[in-house]
Amino acid sequence: MEKDKKKMDWKPAIEIFSRVSTWVVVPIVLALIVGKALDNHYGTKPWIFLGLTAVGFIFSSYGIVRVVFDYIKKIEKEEEKNLNKTNN
Repeated sequence: MEKDKKKMDWKPAIEIFSRVSTWVVVPIVLALIVGKALDNHYGTKPWIFLGLTAVGFIFSSYGIVRVVFDYIKKIEKEEEKNLNKTNN
């Protein structure tokens, strides 16, 4: 039984890592690609690129905070459930 518990401990960590990594990579990479393409099209180097990069960073930050708060709520619910089990 103890061996099974140790085996499962990595799954929540991988889940949170993948969700946070997605919020870091996707918005910023999209902002960089789109910003560079728009700068080349309109000849505004580097202003659209920098602006969209800043927007991507802000969007990523919001997503990361949201994921972390969701995870904290999940942990609090599990702790409350465990506390209720031990009291009964």
